[in-house]
Amino acid sequence: MTAQPAQAHRTADLPAERPVPAAGPVDASPISLTPAAGDDLDPVWRSVVTETRTRGNDIHLPISLAYAERLCDAHPDADRLLVRVAILLHDTGWGRVDESRIISEGFTGDWRKAAIRFEHEKQGCIIAREVLPGLGYAEPFVDAVCAIIDGHDTRQDAYSLEDALVRDADRLWRFDHAGIALASGWFRMDPATYTDRLQAEIIPELITAAAVEMASADLGRSRALLKTAVIR
Repeated sequence: MTAQPAQAHRTADLPAERPVPAAGPVDASPISLTPAAGDDLDPVWRSVVTETRTRGNDIHLPISLAYAERLCDAHPDADRLLVRVAILLHDTGWGRVDESRIISEGFTGDWRKAAIRFEHEKQGCIIAREVLPGLGYAEPFVDAVCAIIDGHDTRQDAYSLEDALVRDADRLWRFDHAGIALASGWFRMDPATYTDRLQAEIIPELITAAAVEMASADLGRSRALLKTAVIR
């Protein structure tokens, strides 16, 4: 990893149009067909193995990275490295909070405003600042990563294209059958009810047209696979 120059790290502006149209190809095939490419982030993965063992991060984070790379293909103006590193690290903070509170507070009631969610964002930024400088990432780049991690669950708006792609990738994994298997249990819902929620609540939150297309395709496949029209 070559260190970046010591200057403010620039991010791409987020277009005003919603959903943001894709400028490149959109791949809506099953995510298992395109796992994250390359090994350049392997040192980062090795630095956070412990943090991946909480709340299914060892499933959530690699799948989300694969979606993030697809979104970067659809938006070539985005800083691809920034998106990939931020999505890899965005939920590592769950590994440093009280695990007993993750489900009881983080997935019930007004869960987006739960204190535990603010805590995991703060811890994620701490982890990024611990891990990335020693791997050759310059301070401005680390600041940009932390700006995305801080608020990825609790902040209402995305402030850059890279921030938007991370947010969309974080949601897209839920539409794959692996994400449904994990997250439906976190929310104490059966798969049919959970997929209904994805349709009604999560697709409208997606920022990019590419993410909407991917989510819709995944949701259709997952509903068919899990027989949610019948098992409800």
